[in-house]
Amino acid sequence: MSGRVLSIQSHVVSGYVGNKAATFPLQVLGYDVDAVNTVQYSNHAGYRRFAGTNSQATELDSIFEAMKKNGLFRANRILTGYVPNASSLQSIANLIKWMCSGENEIMYLLDPVMGDDGRLYVSPDVVPVYRDVLLPLATVITPNWFEVEILTGIKITTMASIKSAVEKLHSVHGVPHVVISSLPLTAELEAEVAAVTRPAARSNSAYSGDNLLCITSSASAAKEGPVSNVHAICIPRIKGYYSGVGDLFSALVLAHFRPTEGSEALSDATTLALSTIQEILLRTYEHCESLAEEERPPTDDEADAADAERRVRRMRARELRIIQNMECIRNPPRERCMARWTGFWD
Repeated sequence: MSGRVLSIQSHVVSGYVGNKAATFPLQVLGYDVDAVNTVQYSNHAGYRRFAGTNSQATELDSIFEAMKKNGLFRANRILTGYVPNASSLQSIANLIKWMCSGENEIMYLLDPVMGDDGRLYVSPDVVPVYRDVLLPLATVITPNWFEVEILTGIKITTMASIKSAVEKLHSVHGVPHVVISSLPLTAELEAEVAAVTRPAARSNSAYSGDNLLCITSSASAAKEGPVSNVHAICIPRIKGYYSGVGDLFSALVLAHFRPTEGSEALSDATTLALSTIQEILLRTYEHCESLAEEERPPTDDEADAADAERRVRRMRARELRIIQNMECIRNPPRERCMARWTGFWD
């Protein structure tokens, strides 16, 4: 692989989220990376104790203007992630509009990092910028289920609501390729997808016992027929909470995705991304389990509230082991592939 990626997202001094989670894997896969940091923090916010600053729109504009003058915007791929406020996001949107209006074909992956588990952790005024400005510019998006709800205004509770949300992203917002990275697999959904894809056998103590569903959808070029080509896979959830997984996932999808390679291109890229992440998570879990018990306390918000140091130890023990497992990035295992969901639109 070769090319240059402009990656605009968060930065932490210690740990692996945002650009720290994306840059090294992209480089391992052969890409030059131009990283612009939307925040500069000591560590990710999950520690609850962190320090640093947000990059303001004026600072971003200054960086972008100097790069323009020096002819440094040579990327053929763009990746955007966490942006804390609307003014900075608008500055980034203006840049992407400018880059996409040039002669070179740009592939833009938008990871609309806004929240998870029903909780918004950015300023609410970023939502219309994502919805009205950036979605129409994106080649592919990688939201989680909650971010799909925010972008579409559709509560994801049933198969019908998933179909409505995917169709809206394609037909109303004009997104060619959609990846919903992690849908909780309810009993109803499990019954619907059972004929398409089944969870992998879980013989490892690392697995929690429940599963997530990942769906890819590439808009169909045919005037007649289904809205899109849909693929799915069930992913066994690994015990513990790990920050930066979504940032790593988006970078890997961007790295592997070749839009011109047909209707399977997005699902192939997502398969490779998921395979890499599952292996890194397993090895991160194994490393965590090798630590002394006091250094790896289990998730317990009440206990964390009573002892701030407990949460810090837990976050520290579960930082992604990206550097140590670069061979997983270079040569991802491919035991299970995403399956074509032929009856999705029935």
